[in-house]
Amino acid sequence: MKMHNVRVHSSEENLQKEDQLAWKIAEVATDPVAVTDDVTDMIINRIIDNAAVAAASIGRRPVSAARAQALSHPQSVHGKGANVFGPDAAIRTSPEWAAWANGVAVRELDYHDTFLAADYSHPADNIPAIIAVAQHVGEERGLTGSDLVRAMATAYEIQVDLVKAICLHKHKIDHVAHLGPSAAAGIGTLLGLDTETIFQAIGQALHTTTATRQSRKGEISSWKAHAPAFAGKMAVEAVDRAMRGETSPTPIYEGEDAVIAWLLDGPDASYEVPLPEAGEAKRAILDTYTKEHSAEYQAQALIDLARKLHREHPELAEGDSIDSIVIHTSHHTHYVIGSGANDPQKYDPSASRETLDHSIPYIFAVALQDGAWHHVDSYTPERANRADTVTLWNKITTVEDAEWTRRYHSLDISEKAFGGRVEITMTDGTTITDELAVADAHPLGARPFARAEYVAKFRMLAEGVLEDAEIERFLALVERLPELTADEFGGLTIQAIPGILAAAPAPEGLF
Repeated sequence: MKMHNVRVHSSEENLQKEDQLAWKIAEVATDPVAVTDDVTDMIINRIIDNAAVAAASIGRRPVSAARAQALSHPQSVHGKGANVFGPDAAIRTSPEWAAWANGVAVRELDYHDTFLAADYSHPADNIPAIIAVAQHVGEERGLTGSDLVRAMATAYEIQVDLVKAICLHKHKIDHVAHLGPSAAAGIGTLLGLDTETIFQAIGQALHTTTATRQSRKGEISSWKAHAPAFAGKMAVEAVDRAMRGETSPTPIYEGEDAVIAWLLDGPDASYEVPLPEAGEAKRAILDTYTKEHSAEYQAQALIDLARKLHREHPELAEGDSIDSIVIHTSHHTHYVIGSGANDPQKYDPSASRETLDHSIPYIFAVALQDGAWHHVDSYTPERANRADTVTLWNKITTVEDAEWTRRYHSLDISEKAFGGRVEITMTDGTTITDELAVADAHPLGARPFARAEYVAKFRMLAEGVLEDAEIERFLALVERLPELTADEFGGLTIQAIPGILAAAPAPEGLF
């Protein structure tokens, strides 16, 4: 990897295009380096993972709304159109709208992959936009499955590298500001665009996807799922404009009135951004990890710890003998999903699902009582309002621990951690203490996810939503990903059992 110093430049310095971060990202996108087998296998895993969580969310209102919007837009004139999760594969829509609908579907349940470093991200949010473009123009451009693989390797690489170097969260900028550029770069790789065109698309994608973090604060709304879908949609549109010769604000990162100077660390900022050297394989996807549980990633290890405590200390499930529970954890966990957020909604039984999946006090209480976690049952209003749960829930707080914060930000994968230490004080004064650094499903966890676990997750979440034959068809197709021809790209979707979509909410709008 090569470290690139990125800082603010005054207009008088006239920073040359080739020295700008967006150009260097574009150069990574145009590097024709081969994708290694282990990266290819992980890309297949993540496509399966996305389809799994899309199946589980297909009848939910935000997903239904996004799908209805997409299907209101006919396919574009310069391609075959793209598929939307749920309907028959013969039904196609314009690719930017397919990216939108499918992006909402894979994000709605907070249940797919993650990468946490200087900031946080869900890199599989790149996948819907890339597949939509491939479905639309794949045959026209003679694309193959190997082109899809290369595109996704680029998108993951760029997003992970940006997340390693540039923190958005502390400036209250939503993390999808790293997603627009990565998706644009991935689409550029897919289409074999030149460096100049990808450079312009990256700049436009970043410019249009910087927004505040209020979407993940207080009473969290359904926009949490729409935000990354919007970034993917903007990336598709940015590539379209750049291909037509339209340009972007430059320098988009380094300019004196640009993103870093006014939205991030200010005019004196300096970042070291790692990017692969020319000819260096793009392997960043291997640093990312998926979720076994439908909740914010920083809750994954703590859910597993709660399950362990439930097994080892069944008396804790009652809650009456507990005086308090304090979770010692990282800065991010404390201030984003813990009591340090100072959001009363995180203790409100009537809060939205989106809020509850960002409340570690709620999540830990339910997992401790149930010894399990379910993507639907753990969030029902009845479950959240159970009297003994509310009582226990209000006994749980978080505190920041400097060592857990250090490990959260560590660049050493062997010590990087997203969990915490739990101290349970009983009413008789005795204490129970335990800790867990990484989730069971993490690559360094007790039960790391491999292909079998991704397939099992897909089968579990697709049960009752997809026909058995559809499940098998999709798995057989995606496992041949590098060998696919363009006319097979339309199979990279899922068709719901007849009646599933008809029973889903059908909100009406303008389109």
